[in-house]
Amino acid sequence: MSFLSWLRASAIFPLIVVNTLLHATPLLAVALLKALLPFESVRLAFNPLLTGLAQSWIAVNTAMIDHLTGTCFRIDEQAGMKIDGHYLVLANHQSWVDILVLQKVFNRRIPLLRFFLKRQLFWVPVMGLAWWALDFPFMGRYTREQIERNPQLGERDREATRRACEKFRAIPVSVMNFVEGTRFTASRHARQQSPYRHLLTPRSGGVAFVLDAMGQGLNAILDVTIVYPAGIPTMIDLMANRLSEVRVRVRQRPIPQELAAGDYRGDPAFRAAFQQWMNDLWREKDEDIERMLGAEPAAPSR
Repeated sequence: MSFLSWLRASAIFPLIVVNTLLHATPLLAVALLKALLPFESVRLAFNPLLTGLAQSWIAVNTAMIDHLTGTCFRIDEQAGMKIDGHYLVLANHQSWVDILVLQKVFNRRIPLLRFFLKRQLFWVPVMGLAWWALDFPFMGRYTREQIERNPQLGERDREATRRACEKFRAIPVSVMNFVEGTRFTASRHARQQSPYRHLLTPRSGGVAFVLDAMGQGLNAILDVTIVYPAGIPTMIDLMANRLSEVRVRVRQRPIPQELAAGDYRGDPAFRAAFQQWMNDLWREKDEDIERMLGAEPAAPSR
């Protein structure tokens, strides 16, 4: 990285820290007050304030991206959105930058995105407590080998998903799921022997559990495809102005009623049908990525 790139990143990073502290401090104070109140109906009244603080934090971060970097966002939207809706948002995953891209595209247009996070992220300074305050669910994210050795580990994540979805029924929400379960890398792609050119194999279980718990209450699926034509960036690349372009496609899909409720664990026929639907969606996304990488750039959406 050039000296100027380091200088730019070094200048932007403190601004992000200050923005985070300015928003996280009142957010945590409100969250503590909410936790101490005895009645659920009263506690729910604090949710709009907590959400508003989070949306303001995202808006300032987005403004810094727009004004302090030259990154061009080209967004192809084929979806209607409501700020008071209930959505399941599915996306491919390549970089931590994906989260900032999703927040830029959706902030204040749909309910606040809530991610299923690895339990270890609770200990991230300031942000871990902020995610907890905003009811982001924390998961163990155990490997298949770990679950095979101790099946109770898988049950813990399913129970965490169930509890989170019960909370989400009471509020407008956008449940975010990176279906691949981890970020795309060439080594992971090779290790999985993935049948897709640009994607890891999808993990259907988490999506199935969310649809089972919330399917009747969801308005739609927002299927998001993120492409970085110049290669997968890091957060430093973004702050150092080395990310020239991001291409995003948003498609609205109906909730498949035949898959909105079913016993994913105990019914082999339902599980096979669900996995087939997920694989078909991922095959279409893989073809979209191929076209988006080769397409002529459309007009930017800043």
